[in-house]
Amino acid sequence: MSDDGSANPHWYDDDAGPVVRPYAMTRGRTAGAARHRLDLIALVVPEPHADDAEADQTLSPEHVDIIELCQEAPQSVAELASSLDLPLGVVRVLIGDLVEDELVHVTRPVPPAELPDESILRDVITGLRAL
Repeated sequence: MSDDGSANPHWYDDDAGPVVRPYAMTRGRTAGAARHRLDLIALVVPEPHADDAEADQTLSPEHVDIIELCQEAPQSVAELASSLDLPLGVVRVLIGDLVEDELVHVTRPVPPAELPDESILRDVITGLRAL
């Protein structure tokens, strides 16, 4: 029963409007089209030809919002989820769709094992100061 005692609860908040369930945004998918997992700190960068995403009728409003947010500056997956106020899993699926459609690409963080050793960086700094 709903708050007003009726048998038909409504699926919306009077102030916010109708609720769209996350699975509706992803069409029931829990994994994106991209075959790889997107890290929270991976950066999403729009492709140059993604300037007019609103004109593409195949994109959902959420897809368009992701592209528009990234047009200003590359955004991390976590930043996009926060800005869009959507669950992280939903944002990962939507980004995977955009990667598959070649509207964005994802720059993954460098794994710690591939970063240069701190002692090498100190030697470089010391060498530069000696010049």
